[in-house]
Amino acid sequence: MDNFVFDNYTKIIFGKKTEETVGEEIKKYGSKILLHYGGGSIKKSGLYDKIIFSLNSAGVEYIELGGVQPNPRLSLVKKGVDICKRENVEAILAVGGGSVIDSAKAIGLGALYDGDPWDFHARKAIPERMLPVGTVLTIPAAGSESSDGSVITNEDGWIKRGLHSGCMYPTFSIINPELMYTLPKTQIANGCSDIFAHLAERYFTNTKGVEFTDRMIEAAMKTVINNAKAMVDGSKDYDTWAQVVWAGTIAHNNLLNTGRVGDWGSHNIEHELSAHYDIAHGAGLAIVFPAWMKYVLKHDVSRFVQFATRVFNVENDVFNPTKTAMNGIEAYERFLQSLGLPKTLSEVNIGDEKFELMAKQAVEIGGGKQGNFVELKENDILEILRMAK
Repeated sequence: MDNFVFDNYTKIIFGKKTEETVGEEIKKYGSKILLHYGGGSIKKSGLYDKIIFSLNSAGVEYIELGGVQPNPRLSLVKKGVDICKRENVEAILAVGGGSVIDSAKAIGLGALYDGDPWDFHARKAIPERMLPVGTVLTIPAAGSESSDGSVITNEDGWIKRGLHSGCMYPTFSIINPELMYTLPKTQIANGCSDIFAHLAERYFTNTKGVEFTDRMIEAAMKTVINNAKAMVDGSKDYDTWAQVVWAGTIAHNNLLNTGRVGDWGSHNIEHELSAHYDIAHGAGLAIVFPAWMKYVLKHDVSRFVQFATRVFNVENDVFNPTKTAMNGIEAYERFLQSLGLPKTLSEVNIGDEKFELMAKQAVEIGGGKQGNFVELKENDILEILRMAK
């Protein structure tokens, strides 16, 4: 087990009707805020009206910036930065899922920086401070509501890059599972895929002596497996949703990677897919992650056997551990397909015409490589994409 420092200062306000407290919460950080959100879903659901009522009741002045897309765009980030600087905004309230929250974080960084906001994601500048960001979560998936990360897509070259810094944790996050009941099935499925992938990225590690965090990750994985199908099928049972929503937050708040080094190769490969083809992140991960698993399986068959037997209850063939490991990967694929997620790139009409470009771009940010469990070079990523075809 490795040395670690765990310091997550995000205040979590979880439960029914908690969104009604947002005005008083954000007022602690500023009386003039940027209200950041996506499309029209928060208005159709009535959440927008609740937020506005709470802000007005608390005497908080707000400037609105909607329009966040999945795979959030740098151009909107720049617009938000300009607003914050021009209007002397003191804090940002992100109402939405991971894309909205990631965009808000990027705006919060850029508002206190004199250069191009893209400098941070391009590794040309180191984040040191961010405007306070509060969130009201509407989609269980990215975990950005309690993480130190942000992922932004630059339309100039369609480059998608993730960024992590200790200054990027939201100050508070309001999480009411009831707000998510009306999500489309595809968004629920994509969200559950993303949560599971966050867990798997941490699970596949070369660090020894990590039984405690192994067991926590396995518990979170099984919770997602046990409840995701009911959510996709339309369940409005509060406890069913609450289990997965809370697992999604814990999956990405850095608690589960304490004392260990995760992989993150699959995420960086998928970022190229969603940057170039605008595929939903969870759908892309459902395609890439099993292909990655098959490609790196021989590196540590015993860990894949543990994954298969503990998470998916696969019978352990002690005479053929590789077979047991493959059965675990196939069980993972069946779980994803049970949610309606794609298995191959061809199912989502992605051909091989950009494979070489995506493989090249995937390793640029990592100095010619990606991943920690197995170090992937450009040719490795190209082969994984071909296996996913």
